[in-house]
Amino acid sequence: MSHTPRNRLRLVLSRATNVFACSFVVWIILGAFCSRVLAADAAGPVHGLWVWKTPTVLAVPGAAETLRDFCRSQSINEVYVSFSGKDDASEEGDVARLIVQLHRSHIRVEALISSTEADEPGKYRDKLLDKVRAIIRFNEHARDGFDGIHLDIEPQQRPENKGAGNLRFLPGLVDAYRAVLAAAGPAHLMVNADIQNKLLKGDLRERRMLLSSLPRFTLMLYELSSPSDGETEAQKAEKLRSASQKFLDMAYDGLNEPNLGKMVIGLRTPDYEDLLPAMLKSLDDAHVANPHYLGWARHSYNDYLKTR
Repeated sequence: MSHTPRNRLRLVLSRATNVFACSFVVWIILGAFCSRVLAADAAGPVHGLWVWKTPTVLAVPGAAETLRDFCRSQSINEVYVSFSGKDDASEEGDVARLIVQLHRSHIRVEALISSTEADEPGKYRDKLLDKVRAIIRFNEHARDGFDGIHLDIEPQQRPENKGAGNLRFLPGLVDAYRAVLAAAGPAHLMVNADIQNKLLKGDLRERRMLLSSLPRFTLMLYELSSPSDGETEAQKAEKLRSASQKFLDMAYDGLNEPNLGKMVIGLRTPDYEDLLPAMLKSLDDAHVANPHYLGWARHSYNDYLKTR
C-alpha cells in the first residue's frame, strides 16, 4: 500500500476501529459479570451452606430432596457443593440433578474446590485451573449449571506459612484468585473465596491487594465459643457480634475503593451446636446496615448429617 496521507489516515482509522471493537467486547463481558454480581447481592443477605464429599452425600436415595428441604428450613439461599472436576459421569449426573432441585427453590449453587498449594505457580495452580475449566465445561452441557465457584485455598496450612504475621504467601494467593476470576468471569461465574482472619491483619497494601482481587470473600470466624465454655446464649451472641465487627472494621480500615469484595461470615457447627441458627441470625441483626457485610454461611451440612 502506498503511504500517502490518505492511506495513512485509513490505516490509523482501521486500527482505531479494531481497538474500539476489542474494548467494546471486553466491556460487554465485564458488564455482564458485574450485573450478575449486583443481582446476586440485591437478592438479600447471603445464607450459605458448605457440602463436602458430595458423591457420598448424594449416594443416599432422596439426598437431593433432603438437602433442598434442609435449606428451606434454615433459610439457606446458596450452597457450596464440592466438585472434583474429574469427568466422572456419575458425579456429574448427581450434581446436575441436585442443581435442578435447588434452583427450583431459588437457591444458588457454587462449585466448591480446594487446594493447599495453588498459591504457587506451576503444576498446583494449573491443577486448580483445570478444575475451573471442568466447571465451565459442566455448565456448557448441564440443563442447570453452577452459579459460581467457591475457592477453599489454604496455603496457611503448610508449615512454612504458619505463625502470626506470616503473610509471605499472600501475593501468590491473590494471583491464584485473579487467575480463577479471569477464567470464570467470561463464563458469567461468580467467584467467592474462604479466608482466615489472619489475612485481615495485614497492612493497608496487603489488605487492598486481597480485597480488590475478588467480588466476594467468606471469613471463617471459628472457635470464638464452644458448647462447654459455660457462657449463656446471650453472652455467646455478644462475643460473636463484637468479634465480627472487629474483623469487618479491620478488613476495610483505610480502604475506600469502590471495587472491594464484600464479606460473608462463616460459622461452624461444633462451636455452637444447636445454638448455631441463633448465632447466624445475630450476625444479620448486627451488620445488616454495614455496606461491606454480605451475609453468613454455616459449616457444614455434613455436620448436620452426622446428627441424624
